[in-house]
Amino acid sequence: MPYQQFDRFKLNVKNLSERPNKVQIENDFIPLDKAYDDYQGIQKEIFDETVNRIKTARENDKPVMLAFGAHSIKNGLGCVLQELISDGWVTHLATNGAGVIHDWEFSYQGKSSEDVKANVDSGQFGIWEETGYFINLAIVVGAFYGLGYGESVGAMIFNEGLEIPSKDELTKNINSNVSESTDKAAAGIDLLQKINEFKIEPGFMKIPHPFKKYSAQAKAYELKIPFTAHPMFGHDIIYNHPMNMGAAIGRTAEKDFLAYANKVHQLDGGVYLSVGSAVMSPMVFEKSLAMAQNIEIQNSRHIDNHYILVADLAKSDWDWKKGEPPQTDPAYYLRYCKTFSRMGGTMNYLSTDNGKLLTKIYQALS
Repeated sequence: MPYQQFDRFKLNVKNLSERPNKVQIENDFIPLDKAYDDYQGIQKEIFDETVNRIKTARENDKPVMLAFGAHSIKNGLGCVLQELISDGWVTHLATNGAGVIHDWEFSYQGKSSEDVKANVDSGQFGIWEETGYFINLAIVVGAFYGLGYGESVGAMIFNEGLEIPSKDELTKNINSNVSESTDKAAAGIDLLQKINEFKIEPGFMKIPHPFKKYSAQAKAYELKIPFTAHPMFGHDIIYNHPMNMGAAIGRTAEKDFLAYANKVHQLDGGVYLSVGSAVMSPMVFEKSLAMAQNIEIQNSRHIDNHYILVADLAKSDWDWKKGEPPQTDPAYYLRYCKTFSRMGGTMNYLSTDNGKLLTKIYQALS
């Protein structure tokens, strides 16, 4: 490639303990019994329909998928998400790369959320040793063992460490698989490169996570519930660290995308909750539903009986049951509403706070 590349090994990477954080999980998590005085921002009719749809879906063994932006984790909803999957109400969790990072930082150090403006100005935003090193290493190791992105990080939190194969084990595995051009051989080469670059010792690398009880990823891993991550390259702070390996990101994120798409394929009669995700959730959903419909149409079927609830803080006076608004209406430019209004089934929109909505849904289901 003729273009010069930025050398991340030249960065002054500081220890995470040096970073001030705005959220302390032990103080700021949302308790399961938190009382909300009213339904402000939550239309009761839509809320009740959503709860009833979830109950009906689970009674009929249909999936309930919850896709959410990073603020749902940053706002302290990890324990609520844990209970929704533990009680069987939600069968799939999906988030972006930042959601994975906040969940991990809470688990590892009990705090997260740096001052972006101040740290960009000082040349330090996202350039933190433990976050970049451990999350990237978990993904590289996970790729070798055939795990997905969210599963790789969830396994590290739950197990409080990573199993690092020896160079001899890796070399033997690579040699036995390379003639078949297998993904395992390629992932082994990637892992071997990072082991050599960072002089990583083989065996179990202990990584304590004293606050893992707040982790939705760890609970999903324990319960074998999909927690899929849908990153975009360069969007997250882990790309700043030299441990970052693009091939491993791609391998694990592809597994997560296909696991997510498989669940969308089963969504007829199910529920999809999109909470606080302006880009990831609608974009990944529309491609997944298109693939699912392609398969169904080949078999003379069609996915039509699905329910979608979209929730975000932006106001919208448009009745989305009417379909898509005209381009002259500001609602047309609510990308997530416009996208989901094109996805068939029944779609509702609520302008509300994610903490209030998900906590009240949990309480109504319990």
